[in-house]
Amino acid sequence: MEYGGFLFKDKVLSFLYQNGKKQEEVSMESIAEQWLRNVRLRVKESTYVKYNNIVRNHIVPVMGQLSVENLTTTVLESFVEEKLKNGRKDTGEELSVKSVKDIVAVVKGICSFATSQNMEIPCHFDQVRIRMRNPEIQVMDRLAQMNLERFLMEDDDLKRTGILLSLYMGLRLGEICALQVECIEMETGILHVRNTMQRIQSLDQKEQKKTKVIVTEAKSLSSIRDIPIPVFLQKRLDIIKDLPKNAYFLTGRPDAYIEPRTMENTFKRYLTLCGISGMNYHVLRHTFATRCVEAGVDAKTLSEILGHSNVNITLNRYVHSSMEQKRKSMEMVKIGMA
Repeated sequence: MEYGGFLFKDKVLSFLYQNGKKQEEVSMESIAEQWLRNVRLRVKESTYVKYNNIVRNHIVPVMGQLSVENLTTTVLESFVEEKLKNGRKDTGEELSVKSVKDIVAVVKGICSFATSQNMEIPCHFDQVRIRMRNPEIQVMDRLAQMNLERFLMEDDDLKRTGILLSLYMGLRLGEICALQVECIEMETGILHVRNTMQRIQSLDQKEQKKTKVIVTEAKSLSSIRDIPIPVFLQKRLDIIKDLPKNAYFLTGRPDAYIEPRTMENTFKRYLTLCGISGMNYHVLRHTFATRCVEAGVDAKTLSEILGHSNVNITLNRYVHSSMEQKRKSMEMVKIGMA
C-alpha cells in the first residue's frame, strides 16, 4: 500500500469516472479554500495555521478532486482508515488518533460550510467512529521528583522557579513562557493564567523566517484561570517584587522572553544534571495532577486548577495511578476481613 494517501486518491478518481461525475461540480479543494477564507476571520492565528496545514497536507492531496456531494460515509471511513495506517506525509507512518480526529473535524467544518451554501452532503459524521487508544502517561516517580526539586531549590534563578511553578501548580509550557510579573498577586497569593506562547508557521510570504513566536490568550476559556500559590512558593516568589510589572517572569525583562522550545531544552538540560532522562516538559503537569489525586484532591477542583473544560479530560488524560497508589488501594480491600 502506498503511503501519503495515494492509494486512496486512486480510489476517489476511480469513483468519479465510474459514476460519470462532471468536472464542473464543486470539488473538496474548492470548498476547502472557501472555508479557509471564511474561518480565518473567526479563529486565532495559531488555529488558522493548524487548519491550513491540515487542508494542504491531508485533505487536498487525497480528496481534493472529489465532488463535495460525493463525500459519503463510506468514503470518509476509508480516508480515516488510511490516515490511521499510513497518514504521515513525510514518512508514510501511522498518524495518532488525535491527529486523525483533528483532520475529521476540519472535514466536518468544510462540509458544514458547504451545507450553508446549499450543497447536499451525504456523509453522516456521527457514524464515523475513531476509537481512542489509551495514551501512555509519563509521570515522575517520587525519587526523581525529589531530586529535581532539590536541584531547582539550589538557587533562586527565574527559570528554575518557573519549572517549580509548573511542577506544583500544573502550568503548561506555553503558559509559563507567557507569564508576566503582573499576573502574580503577592498580596492575595493568586496566580492569574491569561496568556500562552507558541511558535507557529508564518503564512506571510513577506516574512523572511518560516516561523514566528506569538503570545495569545490562553488555550481556551477554561484555560483562563486563577490558581492559589502554595505557601512555600509564595516565599520563593519574593525574588520578583522589584521587577517591572510588564516583565516576562522567566527573564525579569519586558523586552525579552524565553520561547517554549528554548525552555524545553533548558528543562531537559536540568534533568540530565539530575540524572533523569526520557522526559519532556509536559511531565511536570502530569506529575502535578497525579500527586493531587494521591493527596485526595477532588476531581472538580483539580480540573479547574488545570484549566480543563470538563472533569473527564482530567481523569482520562492527565491522571496516572502510581504503583504505590495502586498498592494502597489493594490493601484497603482487606478492611473488615479476617
